[in-house]
Amino acid sequence: MYGLTRGTVTLICAAVAGFLVWLATQVNESTNGGYWAVYGLIAAAGLVMASSQLLGGWTKWGWPRLSVNVFLIGFLPVLVAAGWVLLATQPDPSWFRDHIRSWTGDIGLTGLVGDLGEYVSVLAFGLGLVFGFTFDTTGSGAYGPFGRRRAEPVPAEAGPPPEDTATAREQREAAVRDDGAVDDETVVRDRERTRSD
Repeated sequence: MYGLTRGTVTLICAAVAGFLVWLATQVNESTNGGYWAVYGLIAAAGLVMASSQLLGGWTKWGWPRLSVNVFLIGFLPVLVAAGWVLLATQPDPSWFRDHIRSWTGDIGLTGLVGDLGEYVSVLAFGLGLVFGFTFDTTGSGAYGPFGRRRAEPVPAEAGPPPEDTATAREQREAAVRDDGAVDDETVVRDRERTRSD
């Protein structure tokens, strides 16, 4: 059932992502507004594909939450790099585009940004995908998948088990002497208990 659920949700999300990419092809990207609409739709397709794994239940069937560490360490550098190229390749001049292009020339990355600009749709998709990876699920508390109540954890017992008497300890020590079946830590712990008694 688990694999069927995950596979079905992945297929549905792939269809939605495909629809978003197709929708992006219907927008005229010759203006800045159309440009950002196109690449926003493509980034949304990447986000949908990443969210398919959350919705498919492979993490813990709980509510999504933002992982701050993944956001800061994984997503922000990707946002800066992909955003830099996206801004540098927008069609109409603007304050942002002109400054990004100027800074790109100043640090000697004009060739790199120009080459990556040919694949700006891949960068937009990846940006949405990596943003989706910043989410995880918290688990659903006392309830498991589909609202079924989870089994209560069995509390660990404190102290030695009831059959742990001096006779039982002597038998374990004899077994260690005979064939080494019990580890040394158990023998040392039992000897310390005997001394304290």
